[in-house]
Amino acid sequence: MKFKFLSLVLTVGLSTIVNLHAQESRMLSSQRKTPYWQDVNVVQVNKEYPRTQFMTFDNKLEAMNSRFEESKYYISLNGTWKFYFVEGYKQLPENVTDSVVSLSDWKEIKVPGNWELQGFGTPIYVNHPYEFVERDPKTRFPKFAPPYLPEKNPVGVYRREIDIPQDWKDREIFLSIDGAKSGVYVYINGKEVGYSEDSKTSAEFRINKYVKPGKNSLVLKIFRWSTGSYLECQDFWRISGIERDVFLWSQPKTSLRDFRVKSTLDGSYKNGIFELETTVSNYSAGVSYAEVSYELLDAAGKTAASGSQAVSVQGQGENAVKFEAQLPNVATWTSEHPNLYKLLISVRKEGEKSGEVVPYSVGFRRFEIKAVKTGERTDRLFLVNGQPIKLKGVNIHETNPKTGHYVPEELMRKDFELMKQNNINTVRLSHYPQARRFYELCSEFGLYVYDEANIESHGMYYGQESLAKHPEWEQAHMDRTVNMFERNKNHPSVAIWSLGNEAGNGINFFHTYRYLKDQERNFMNRPVNYERGLWEYNTDMYVPQYPSAAWLEEVGKKGSDRPVVPSEYSHAMGNSSGNLDLQWQAIYKYPNLQGAYIWDWVDQGMEAVDENGRVYYKYGGDYGTDMPSDGNFLCNGIVNPDRTPHPAMAEVKYTHQNFAVEAVDLP
Repeated sequence: MKFKFLSLVLTVGLSTIVNLHAQESRMLSSQRKTPYWQDVNVVQVNKEYPRTQFMTFDNKLEAMNSRFEESKYYISLNGTWKFYFVEGYKQLPENVTDSVVSLSDWKEIKVPGNWELQGFGTPIYVNHPYEFVERDPKTRFPKFAPPYLPEKNPVGVYRREIDIPQDWKDREIFLSIDGAKSGVYVYINGKEVGYSEDSKTSAEFRINKYVKPGKNSLVLKIFRWSTGSYLECQDFWRISGIERDVFLWSQPKTSLRDFRVKSTLDGSYKNGIFELETTVSNYSAGVSYAEVSYELLDAAGKTAASGSQAVSVQGQGENAVKFEAQLPNVATWTSEHPNLYKLLISVRKEGEKSGEVVPYSVGFRRFEIKAVKTGERTDRLFLVNGQPIKLKGVNIHETNPKTGHYVPEELMRKDFELMKQNNINTVRLSHYPQARRFYELCSEFGLYVYDEANIESHGMYYGQESLAKHPEWEQAHMDRTVNMFERNKNHPSVAIWSLGNEAGNGINFFHTYRYLKDQERNFMNRPVNYERGLWEYNTDMYVPQYPSAAWLEEVGKKGSDRPVVPSEYSHAMGNSSGNLDLQWQAIYKYPNLQGAYIWDWVDQGMEAVDENGRVYYKYGGDYGTDMPSDGNFLCNGIVNPDRTPHPAMAEVKYTHQNFAVEAVDLP
C-alpha cells in the first residue's frame, strides 16, 4: 500500500518547503512498532496536499446561483453514524474497522458534534496544562516528557455506509474531514486509507482505489489524544471526535487542483491588480489537452476581466496556467465597504462540451506595513488600502453550548451581526483556523481575520523545554502552518497570519515565519505575527498580551519600530472591561498603537437542564471532580453561551465608536 508522507526539507537561510513526495510504506499502521498517533514524526499519511477549499459545478449558471453544498458532486456525510467507544485503546476489538462487523454493541452518535457532549467520556476544561498527563507540582511541567501519551486513551470508532453514484465512476473522488480531534485513521471497505492530525484544518483523501459504485463502508477511528495534542493545549474545552463537516465530492479526471488569487491595488489605491495562477491536474494515464478560462464578475454581474488559455498536462501530472489583468477604479474591499467580485474558473478538456466551473469570492484590498510620517516622527504602520486603521477586535473560540466545538452557519451569522452592531471590525481566531464558512461570512460582513495556526504548547511553557526549540517537532509545526496558509490563502477577509499562541519561541517558529513570508512575497504581502515573538524578528507587529493603560501610554509616547496591537487584553471575565476607555485613549492618541483584541468573545459554558427544568451552563469541574479543572475560567466572554450580550458589551460599543466629540472651547 502506498502512503504519502509530507516531507519538509528546510534549507538553511531559506526555510521553505521544497519537497512533497510519495514514499513506499513497508507495513500497515497495525504492524508498525510505533503507531502513528504515538509518533511525533508522523503528522499525516496518504492525505492530499492542502489546497483552497472550493466546490465544482457543471456550468456557469449553477456555479453562480448554488451554495457549496448544492453541487451535485457534493455528498454530505453529516448525520447519524454508528459509534463504538472505549475508555482505553487496548480495549478495541481487532476487527472493529473491518468492512462487515456485528453492530449489536454499537451506539449512535450525531456528526458533527463532540462525543463527550453525547454521553461518551467526560469533557475536561483546563487553561494551560495538558489534561492527559499529570504535572509535577514543583516544576509545573508534565511528569513524563513528550511525546508520552497515557494507556487510558479513549478511542471513538465511527461507522456508516457511503453510496458512490454510478455517474462518478469516471471522476476523481475525495473524502473531506473538516475537523476531527485529535488523531484520525480512515478505513474504507476494511482497507486502511490514511491518517491525519491537526484537528482544525481539512483532511482530504483521494479514495478512488478504495471504493466501488454503490454501497461502501466508511470507518473513522479517532484517538482522543495523539502526539498532535501537545500542540493543541489551548484554553478551551478539551473534547474529542468529529467537530466539523464530513463529505464526499468529485471532480473530472482533468480538473482544477488549486489556484492562487492576487487581488490587490496599485500605488494609487484606486486600480485593481489581478493575478490568477491555476494548477490543473490530470488524474488519467495519457496526456490531457484542455482549456482553462476565467471570468471576474462585479456585484452587478458584469464582466470586469476574463481570459482563456490552452494547456497540456501529462498523465498523472500537473501544469500551471497564469492570467493577469488591470481593473481601473475597482470597487475595493474594507471592513466598512466589503465589496466582493465573483471569480469563475473553468477547466474543459479538449473535445468535451463541458468540464467544471469553480466559483470563488474575490476582494480587492492592499495590506501592508510601511513608514508613515506622523507629526514630528515617522512610524511604521499597518495600512489597509493606504490608510492606517484601528483594529477593534475580539478573540473567538469555536464553541456551541449544545454541541461543543461544532458551530453551524446560523450561529456564526448571529456572532457576526452582533460584532458589526457593536463596532467590532476584526476577529482573532484563537487559537486555530476556523471552518471554511466562517471566512466566507467574514468576507461578506466585513471583518478582518487574524488567522492563527493550530499551535499552542502552553503546557511546556517558554524556556528550554518549549517545543518551539526542539527540531524533532519542526515537521509538526510546519505542517499546521502550511495547512492554514494553503486552505485560507485566497479569502479576502484574511488580513494577518499568526504562527500560533503561547508556545514559546525558537527555531521551529523561525522556520514557519520564513515559510509564510516566502509565500506572501509577490502575493498579498500580509503581515505575519506571533505573540511570543515579542520584539524578535519573527513577528511583523508587536502583539503582547494584557498590557495596562499606562504601558500603552508609555509605548505610544516613546514610539516603536513596528505597529503595536495587543493580541489579548481586557480579560472580560465577570464584571470586567471597565477601564477599556483608558486603554483606548492611548490607542486613539498614538498612531503606532493600532488596536487590540479583547479576551474573549463568548463564554464557553455547555447547556444543561436542572431538576426543575431550568437551563443553565456548565463549566470546568461540573462534569466531575476526578479530573484536572480550571473551573469557570473559560467564561471570559462579552456574550453568554447563547450570545446574549453582557453589560460589558455597551462599554465595548461606546469605546469602539468611529466618531468622538471633544469639548475644546466651552465657557
